[in-house]
Amino acid sequence: MYFTDRGIEELAQRRGEEEVTLEWLADQLRVFVDLNPDFEVPVERLATWLARLDDEDDEDDEDG
Repeated sequence: MYFTDRGIEELAQRRGEEEVTLEWLADQLRVFVDLNPDFEVPVERLATWLARLDDEDDEDDEDG
């Protein structure tokens, strides 16, 4: 188990029953980066990855 899994597990346990919009998530990520600017790059990478999950062209580019 990675260290980050603990946070993910806590998120699932505390908020797993809630329904949120992607707009709400984007707002929370912006607030987090404003409060923690050192995490700008990882948050940007996560947001980009989530945005492109269904983009098959990007998956092909990563493999080859």
